[in-house]
Amino acid sequence: MAVSGWEPTRHIPLKWGRYGDRYFVGLVLIIAGAVHLQGANNYTLIILLIGTTSTAVGWSIMPARGWRRMIVVIPAISQIWIMLTGPMSMWTLTIPLACWLLVRHRPLISYLALALPIANGIIIARLFQEYSSMPQALAISAVVLVAAAWLSRLIAQSAAARSTITAISSGLR
Repeated sequence: MAVSGWEPTRHIPLKWGRYGDRYFVGLVLIIAGAVHLQGANNYTLIILLIGTTSTAVGWSIMPARGWRRMIVVIPAISQIWIMLTGPMSMWTLTIPLACWLLVRHRPLISYLALALPIANGIIIARLFQEYSSMPQALAISAVVLVAAAWLSRLIAQSAAARSTITAISSGLR
C-alpha cells in the first residue's frame, strides 16, 4: 500500500453506500449538528433536538467499523452540550477529536495531536470569558481542531511509512 494513498477506513468493506458519500454526508451532519446545538437556548428547544439527532446520525454513517461509530455518539453529543457553557469549555474539543481519531482508525501515536485543542482551550479561556465571544472562540477553535485532525493524519502516515520501511528492511536481512 502506498503511503500517498494512505487511509485505513478506505479499505473497510461497506455494507451500504460509497465511501466518499458516507464520509461527506457524515461530516456535514456532524458539523451541522454542532452548529445547531450552539445556536440553541431555552426558547428554541427544537434546535437542540435537531442538532443532537443530526450529530448522532452523522457519526453513525461515517465509514468505519460499527463499534467505533457507535461508541463515539454519546461522548461527542455530550461535549457539544457542554460547550453551551461558553468559551471556557473550548478545551472539551479534545473529545470530538478523540472520537474522530477513533472513527478514522488512527494509531495511538496520532493521539498526540490532542495537545493542540487542549492548548487552544487554555488560551481561549484566557482571551474570552463571556458567552457573547462564543462565535470568535468557536472560529479559532474550529481552525485548531481541523489542524489537529490533519496533524494526526500526518503522524499516522509517518508511522505507517516507518513500519513499512522497517518491515522491508527486516525482510532483506
